[in-house]
Amino acid sequence: MIDLAARIALAPLLYVQARRLKRTAPALPEPGGPRRGVVGRGALALRLLVAGDSSAAGVGARTQDEALALPLARRLAARLGGRVRWQLVAEAGLTSEGVLHKLMRGPVQAADVAVVICGVNDITKEQGLPFALRKRQLIADWLRAHAGVRDILFPALPEMELFPALPQPLAFYAGHAARRNNRAQARWAAPQSAITHVPMDGVAHPGLFCPDGFHPAPPLYARVAERLAEAIIAVAARQSATHPEETT
Repeated sequence: MIDLAARIALAPLLYVQARRLKRTAPALPEPGGPRRGVVGRGALALRLLVAGDSSAAGVGARTQDEALALPLARRLAARLGGRVRWQLVAEAGLTSEGVLHKLMRGPVQAADVAVVICGVNDITKEQGLPFALRKRQLIADWLRAHAGVRDILFPALPEMELFPALPQPLAFYAGHAARRNNRAQARWAAPQSAITHVPMDGVAHPGLFCPDGFHPAPPLYARVAERLAEAIIAVAARQSATHPEETT
């Protein structure tokens, strides 16, 4: 009810603030650097795919070394004691539906684990939550069918009320929408053995965003990479305990 009530009461001001933000926000480039590769030494331990929107692409970082996908692959290689082959398939501005279409356009390498980052643009572009979740289900189905992905992780949205670029009451409304997304995504993922919702509570901080006040700075990407590495290791351990015959 608060979502509908807030929209009705605050609609004119929210509209003005959102339009002003779109008009004045600086357009940051996606960081340069390779979008696939192999890190670590020894036997191949994991094939990783990172897909999604501008945060997956690393907007706010100067190079992929400071972004998300490559640091995440390095953390996993260190923890697993082997090589990690990684690929990044991402583009700024994508909604959940846009991520699905980008994956379908390919090329996408085979992977064991996929991290799919989407949702902020579903909110900013006013995509309905049921519609967005249906697209995320199609993403998961496509990844299993076409890239052989075993485990798909969907990180929660950060606390959007902490984004420095968002004025009040737009920040309040965005934060509420993000929490609503996270609750719905967690419920959707819970009964599915191959899909994991990854909480991100406490990771974001207003001082860890890049100058546009909307995208992570490298220190925040590092915190997200660490949280995701922990989640991937936990998922792998759970799968090994549940299906030991697959790891022998």
